Amino acid sequence: MSMGSLAFDEFGRPFLILKDQDKKSRLHGIEAHKSHIMAAKTVASTLRTSLGPKGLDKMMVSSDGEVTISNDGATILSMMDVDHQIAKLMVQLSKSQDDEIGDGTTGVVVMAGALLEQAEQLLDRGIHPIRIADGYEMAAQVAIGHLDKICDQFPLDQSHRERLIETAMTTLGSKIVNRCHRQFAEIAVDAVLSVADLERKDVDFELIKMEGKVGGKLEDTMLVKGVVIDKDMSHPQMPKRIKDAKIAILTCPFEPPKPKTKHKLDVTSVDDYKKLRVYETEKFDEMVKQVKDTGANLVICQWGFDDEANHLLLQRQLPAVRWVGGPEIELIAIATGGRIVPRFQELTTDKLGKAGIVRELTFGTTKDRMLVIEECHNSRAVTIFIRAGNRMIIEEAKRSLHDALCVVRNLVKDHRIVYGGGAAEIAMSLAVSQEAEKISTLEQYAMRAFADALDSVPLALAENSGQAPIQTVAEIKSRQVTEKNPRLGIDCMNKGSNDMREQHVIETLSSKRAQIMLAVQLTKMILKIDDIRSSSENMF
Repeated sequence: MSMGSLAFDEFGRPFLILKDQDKKSRLHGIEAHKSHIMAAKTVASTLRTSLGPKGLDKMMVSSDGEVTISNDGATILSMMDVDHQIAKLMVQLSKSQDDEIGDGTTGVVVMAGALLEQAEQLLDRGIHPIRIADGYEMAAQVAIGHLDKICDQFPLDQSHRERLIETAMTTLGSKIVNRCHRQFAEIAVDAVLSVADLERKDVDFELIKMEGKVGGKLEDTMLVKGVVIDKDMSHPQMPKRIKDAKIAILTCPFEPPKPKTKHKLDVTSVDDYKKLRVYETEKFDEMVKQVKDTGANLVICQWGFDDEANHLLLQRQLPAVRWVGGPEIELIAIATGGRIVPRFQELTTDKLGKAGIVRELTFGTTKDRMLVIEECHNSRAVTIFIRAGNRMIIEEAKRSLHDALCVVRNLVKDHRIVYGGGAAEIAMSLAVSQEAEKISTLEQYAMRAFADALDSVPLALAENSGQAPIQTVAEIKSRQVTEKNPRLGIDCMNKGSNDMREQHVIETLSSKRAQIMLAVQLTKMILKIDDIRSSSENMF
């Protein structure tokens, strides 16, 4: 009723009187569909040039002048200022792929854009959008069924690391870090295998931490079997290297106790002040003794302590680190097998964490220092320590490594792989076209359109690699049919072979399936919208 009022004519028929019609805008029917498809195509065309190993990067400048350079689809779209409602759905589509799989965020948007572009031609021929959506759904089932037939799988263990590294290298091929292609792929594989539970096929990403430090080269990036924290010893004269460290992990303040309630303390003489000073020193000595009695030779504290306390710690030869954040404290506790102690009274020997070595890293001429805790009791916690010339490259390297980690995690969960370079898309396209011949209803047109849309990925790969797209894809298609080899794809790197198994271009089956399913679901949803009403100022 807030939108209008109900009235009846002289024959008793009800009708609705809508308010503010002059301030509303409306698109319906084919116009609404065309508006949606145009918005989706615009977003897809933005990402199309970023697809593949020769894809180009995008530079985004935020309103406060911060610059981001990336060719990760989800990152680009999340930073784009999008107003159109359907374009926002494309952004969410990319985010869904990123959340679910972690890779393939560019491909899924290109695929959805191609499906809607093909749907536009079918709508112009007068085919009902619901019949198009049904045809797409049938084609998606055929495509996914064919993927299951052409996929390969391999046993997952330490002796088959090479296949995992090749898959990670495929993911990193289009990233800014491809200068250290194999090194980063090996880091990603080692990190995942360190924390993976292969029996349960589970990977806990909480145990993999990424730290970056400006300075040095990308080649200096390393995997630390332990924890790196961006802190240093609380006093510059404390030892920089501690062997066989027994670590007390405290979340209580390391300083003499203070009354919790509001209080007033009258110090009327010098003697009173001296007594107070002695009391504080005694209390602090007692706390240090309590820690040392447990056998601890390093204290990591979530809270700070003042300079006087710091000086007393140095005198009592108890190294300490202060202001360590909550997530780092948890990771240190997991890695060293220690317990987080909230009160001094609860500190016992069995709650101490153990590490083979704790050392301080220094960087060039700067005063920056970081602590590395290595040879831990629980070697499952690892840190990827990234070095690069500037903050922008470090952030992009983190995003690239995250994609690689996700791909390796997906292989731990599901060992099946397909071959990249557009080979899987061309094979699916041929299978869907063949199946469309058997359909006698109107849906066959939508299935053929789906097959044409699948070709958009290899076409984009060929175009981005500087090849003649239509000619290259047509040749590969004819070779796939004559040689019955679904591994033939686009030779983006000009290596002279189109067999993606020989080129070691590998993608996970789960990623490819998710791309098809998510793109089809979004396309179906958009095709079912035929009427838009909105305020004039919000109209696109």
